[in-house]
Amino acid sequence: MLSRLAKRKIRQSGFTLVEVLVATIVLLTGVVAVAQLVPVAVTANNVSRRDSTALVIAQRELAQMLKQPLGGPTTFTDALGNSCNLGTAGAPGVTQGSPVVVIANRPTINFSAAAVGGWSFTTPVDVEDPYGARYDVRWAAIMDGNAAKAASRRIIISARLLGGNRFSLPLTLDAMVQQ
Repeated sequence: MLSRLAKRKIRQSGFTLVEVLVATIVLLTGVVAVAQLVPVAVTANNVSRRDSTALVIAQRELAQMLKQPLGGPTTFTDALGNSCNLGTAGAPGVTQGSPVVVIANRPTINFSAAAVGGWSFTTPVDVEDPYGARYDVRWAAIMDGNAAKAASRRIIISARLLGGNRFSLPLTLDAMVQQ
């Protein structure tokens, strides 16, 4: 026959107060850790949105520039109504337009210099952007060939967010078209 103490132990069930406290502390630690990730995720999402928007703006503008004939006019009007210069064949191998700097072995537009007329524009406010972001778009062209006829045009175009409360790097695209 079982003793009284053994019978009492068999009948006991449930959690002790210490077990409940330990489980609560472990659960709260996990919840606090996850809650701290929310602002980081929101910030990363906003940065990705701005970078994606800058990329789309630069790609659209670059596509319009690459469609222009090498021997054609040196300016054109883009889809946004901006007058855009593309460089002349009279200065082969010379960077025309916005100043270019090399960072990490890659050319990019120097945004610390003043904008060059006809080689830059500011986008209108994006109505779908809840923050009303605007972008500064600048480019440079390097022509190759002789003074009379261009053989190729290299375009370096950058777009960066204007304003905001943090520094944002410009997004740069580099492309070439040849005859």
